[in-house]
Amino acid sequence: MIGVLRNISPRALRVWQRNRDVYFVTWKTNLLPPLLEPILYLLAFGAGIGALVKEVPYRGGTIGYAAFIAPGLLATQVMFQAFFETTYNTFVRMYYQKTFDALVTTPLTLEDIMAGEMLWGASKGAIGCAVMMVAIGGFGLLDYPHALIIVPFSLLAGLFFAALGLCFTAVVPQIDAFNFPTFLFVMPMFLFSGTFFPLDVLPRWAQAIALALPLTHITNVMREAALGRLPADLAWDLLYLMVATVPLCLLGIRLMTRRLVK
Repeated sequence: MIGVLRNISPRALRVWQRNRDVYFVTWKTNLLPPLLEPILYLLAFGAGIGALVKEVPYRGGTIGYAAFIAPGLLATQVMFQAFFETTYNTFVRMYYQKTFDALVTTPLTLEDIMAGEMLWGASKGAIGCAVMMVAIGGFGLLDYPHALIIVPFSLLAGLFFAALGLCFTAVVPQIDAFNFPTFLFVMPMFLFSGTFFPLDVLPRWAQAIALALPLTHITNVMREAALGRLPADLAWDLLYLMVATVPLCLLGIRLMTRRLVK
């Protein structure tokens, strides 16, 4: 892992810049469809189920159902954008477009390329989150200025899921195999990380599993910021995420460089 850090240079930002430039050209297809999905969830669940479930219990009080799920959808937007960028999109660049074959002929190291991919995945998650914040701002579900903390925090959350995606990309034999991590890891987090309902309604053993999921902690931070409060116990959520992200980033870069060398 020390060797991974030694081989990463500021040139990794050039890979980030390359992906950013492509994104600005293809933003209509890369941003709008994924953005509409969580907005539809907000309308369907917030207006539909919200008409039946006016309020939900939360931290000893009650809040409106739409206000409860909106931050959860922001968290899932970061997860989907970052994870799918470093799985499907990275695999396409690696295997079909041969982008990495071209990049490696430059002064970039393999570690630079993978670090740039990871940074772009985190950035894409933050961009999707920020744009969705603007979109749902009209619903009056975000308490500013506290909610602004969500944007820089989404970079850290995006980095975790970008690193996680890179780890899977390093080991899947073909692109169809991404169905396994998507439905075994991503979808359970989407459904059982306190996004659509409070974790208190689950059995104790299910709550323990949910607390082990990274999206649970990301949702906690975003929800509290969206509600305009930052309790001290959020430090545990931040600590969990930081402790998990650093080794995962190094592992993702290490596994991908080993695959590319082969």
